Amino acid sequence: MEFSSCFNLSRWRPWVTIWLWIALVVLQQHTGVVISDSNYLIGLGSYDITGPAADVNMMGYANTEQIASGIHFRLRARTFIVAEPEGNRVVFVNLDACMASQLVTIKVMERLKARYGDLYTEKNVAISGIHTHAGPGGYLQYVVYIVTSLGFVRQSFDVLVDGIEKSIIEAHQNLRPGSVSVSKGELLDAGVNRSPSAYLNNPAAERRKYKYDVDKEMTLLKFVDHEWGPVGSFNWFATHGTSMSRTNSLISGDNKGAAARFMEDWFEQNSIRNAYTDGFGVDEVPRRVSSIIPDLHKNHHHLLELAASFQSHTGGPAANIRSVARRVRGALRQANKPVFVSAFCQSNCGDVSPNVLGAFCIDTGLPCDFNHSTCGGKNELCYGRGPGYPDEFESTRIIGERQFRKAVELFNKASEQLIGKVDYRHAFVDFSQLEVTLPKQGGVYEVVKTCPASMGFGFAAGTTDGPGAFDFKQGDDKDCMFVWSLFTLVLCQGNPFWKLVRNLLKTPDQKQIDCQHPKPILLDTGEMKLPYDWAPSILPIQMLRIGQLVILGVPGEFTTMAGRRLRDAVKTVLTSDSRGGFTSNIHVVLAGLTNTYSQYVTTSEEYEVQRYEINHVDIPVKIILHPGTHDTARFTYLRSCVFANHDRLLGFSKFSLLGASTLYGPHTLSAYIQEFKKLATALIHGKPVEEGPQPPDLLDKQISFLTPVVVDATPFGLTFGDVSSDVPQNSTFKRGDLVTVTFWSACPRNDLMTEGTFALVEFLNGKDTWVPAYDDDDFCLLFKWSRPSRFSTRSQATIEWRIPQSTPPGVYRIRHFGSSKSLIGSIRHFAGSSSAFVVA
Repeated sequence: MEFSSCFNLSRWRPWVTIWLWIALVVLQQHTGVVISDSNYLIGLGSYDITGPAADVNMMGYANTEQIASGIHFRLRARTFIVAEPEGNRVVFVNLDACMASQLVTIKVMERLKARYGDLYTEKNVAISGIHTHAGPGGYLQYVVYIVTSLGFVRQSFDVLVDGIEKSIIEAHQNLRPGSVSVSKGELLDAGVNRSPSAYLNNPAAERRKYKYDVDKEMTLLKFVDHEWGPVGSFNWFATHGTSMSRTNSLISGDNKGAAARFMEDWFEQNSIRNAYTDGFGVDEVPRRVSSIIPDLHKNHHHLLELAASFQSHTGGPAANIRSVARRVRGALRQANKPVFVSAFCQSNCGDVSPNVLGAFCIDTGLPCDFNHSTCGGKNELCYGRGPGYPDEFESTRIIGERQFRKAVELFNKASEQLIGKVDYRHAFVDFSQLEVTLPKQGGVYEVVKTCPASMGFGFAAGTTDGPGAFDFKQGDDKDCMFVWSLFTLVLCQGNPFWKLVRNLLKTPDQKQIDCQHPKPILLDTGEMKLPYDWAPSILPIQMLRIGQLVILGVPGEFTTMAGRRLRDAVKTVLTSDSRGGFTSNIHVVLAGLTNTYSQYVTTSEEYEVQRYEINHVDIPVKIILHPGTHDTARFTYLRSCVFANHDRLLGFSKFSLLGASTLYGPHTLSAYIQEFKKLATALIHGKPVEEGPQPPDLLDKQISFLTPVVVDATPFGLTFGDVSSDVPQNSTFKRGDLVTVTFWSACPRNDLMTEGTFALVEFLNGKDTWVPAYDDDDFCLLFKWSRPSRFSTRSQATIEWRIPQSTPPGVYRIRHFGSSKSLIGSIRHFAGSSSAFVVA
């Protein structure tokens, strides 16, 4: 009462409010940030980008024998948009693909411009790949990246462009008021350095600044809709997408794609159980079906009777089959609520392997040579082992689950909100002859240049994750046709695309040799322009800002130390001037393989050592001189690189040559640091940057030798979808068992089943209602396609279901969906079903 008489709140409230707003304005101007927990619009989207599951070479290992023949689980494009209500916005797209492609980026931007005008451009849209080595290739525009895929694959390209556009559209339509929080933490057991001897060549003082020889930190963003609550998360962590080996033929998102599946399913299942309070718990990898199928059946005899009434039947036509898979993935969703989207993005993974048990010799079982990753001098015998060795699917699951569990931990404790400006800077830079200013001792500077792109001999040797890029191996000109005018290397037998371009190779001149030193040049790709460009010269670099978070979009695979140097350099610039509004609490993440691809980036010290990314090589290759050739320049150059064993035969032996796949020479990293510092300076000063020269659009020049699907057929008396190998009659399976059914099928290239499925497990609900339970987007269900010979018109689909431990008992069956092509070119969809069986 006395307080009321002395202080009339209603009287003073207007003045208090005015002074409070004045204080906030002053604080905002002083700090350069917006004081609000709801100053953003956020939107997330996701769409299927699974490419052709047959006949197409996979991108990553450059192994000509790794041809897609089924699906481990589907690939997706996942997008977030963060926007100021009346200002800037940024878009980040994470692809379950090996890397981004310049041509894909160009065509996506054309579509966005047609739909949204200048709202979304190459300046504020970043497209990044997770670096799975188990996705269809042929979607990049430069020659060297499409040799093993027999040139350009239009189907691989189109599904990426379509999926990216649709994921951005969905994110745009989902834009609503919300907040973004950031969280960081160490993940210790999901990556090891696969080039430790090269890392050790970095200065000891620099190495002492870091506890580990790879980056162990995961940075996660949590997106919270003000009405619906959490709607997604994106995180960045460095480890290669090579848990699946170079012999795998099933399309897969590898460990990062698996982690995304696990987290999205985990959130949806926890949401449907109303488990979200202060945070979600995680006891096991989630299984989509366990919470939507009631545990109704207890009597085993009754289950067998039900199953016996559903035998496999003749395959038949199918319509609207994509809706089946949608019901599986949509079973846990709430009406009108945005779908939870989780992406596990790539960072500076150049020298980081998920094969954490180390590298071993396949002939002796002993560890590989530390310095050269060889076994008795042979690189092709040295392979890394994942935690599930020898089961690559189990290794993929384990590394994916480790990332998933760390992401859940960070998601649940994320409390630091991003507050401040949304901004971006982007530039195209010609890296072929870029002047770079380097500081020297005594306060002086030296101006050096980068080089036109080239690849060294170590490119052919590969890494412990997959020895032998382009499948270089011993052989002679009787077996294969990898012909330079002077010598033969083994690539593969009868690759028509290679036959077209092999005689267009260029011998590097002395200027290029000196520029790339100490890298001996195998392919002088940057100076080869026929039939079109072999390698990129103009690269995009990009910086996205959301409050105190900055994302560096780089078009390559940075090694651990190269990534650290770039992040530190950018952070120093951003925090050097208070006008930028950054403090020591800045978060800088590096997003690798973004917007295009230009292979590896190492430190100059690592370049001097030369392994694969850095170019160690012990290529067991013969070079056979051809009678009548007179390319003495290349002969002289090659003799300077190898040891002569005979006048007509040269043999490679124990090379330690660095920088094979660091394309632009020893100053590549310094060039990136210089150009990113320019972006950072422009960002804090609110200044634009020069756009730079535009990269080429080579779509009209692309060449393809991939044989089209001509016609599909079945044996006489059979139809598409008929069961070839069924489950045993009256069969009962336990959790953990493998159920296998084979169907007569057709080529999966006829219809990619985008947002649909080739395989389905159904559960019997009641007496006659089949409920979709698992599809080919699930980790436990494999779709395997095969034909008896390369040009056979007949094919089969084998569907394998490893029954999860969480599967409820009941009656199940397996279905297959596909599409066949007639001789006149018409496409007809079909479906088939196995006999029913019991899971007890």
